[in-house]
Formats: sequence, structure tokens, C-alpha cells
Amino acid sequence: MYIAYWIVAGLLALFYVYAGTLKVIRSRDQLRPMMSWVDRMPVPVVMTLGTVEILGAIGLILPPLTGIALPLAAATASSFVLLQGGAIAVHLTGEDRRIALNVGLTTTAAVTTWLATRL
Repeated sequence: MYIAYWIVAGLLALFYVYAGTLKVIRSRDQLRPMMSWVDRMPVPVVMTLGTVEILGAIGLILPPLTGIALPLAAATASSFVLLQGGAIAVHLTGEDRRIALNVGLTTTAAVTTWLATRL
């Protein structure tokens, strides 16, 4: 279970570091081609979301790596499930109905949550 956690959580953390960094450092015009929903959100909200994603990625990796506060990894992973639930809602209420990536991320975060409870 330990190896499975590191594989799944590591991939999830890499994705969120990448996506979060894009949201923090790029302008709305640069994000629009890959994230059409950014036009419906204020820029500070998009940047805050990016920061939360980066901090969440750290929360998936740091507790198991240090052995300190292991329940935080499960809490972080379950928070990503909730985050993706909100993302799916945003996509479905707008013109962009592509949610396959969000469903995959929700599933991956749910598996990570389950694996984190087994650490």
C-alpha cells in the first residue's frame, strides 16, 4: 500500500503543482486556451485556487515523507475530491462541458484518500 500511495499521490501532486503554478504565474489571456472557465472568475480567485492546489500538493507529499501528522495526507486528498466536485459544477454550469479530466482527478484523489488511510 505504501508504494501504491507514493505512485498515485506523486502523480496527483505533480499535476496539481503544474496546474497551480500555471494559475499563479500566467495571465487570464494565457490561461484561456486551456481553461475557458477563467473568464467567469475574477483573477484573484484563479490565483488563490492555484495557491491552494500547490499547498495541497505539498500536503499530499510532506506528511508521509516526514512521518508527521499522517492524517493530513488523507484530509488533503479528500479536499481534492471536494475541489474537483466544485470544478465539475463550474464546467457544467458554463459553456465548457468537458469534465473527463475532472472525473479522473476526482477518482484519483478518492483512491489517494483511501490509500492514505492505510499508511
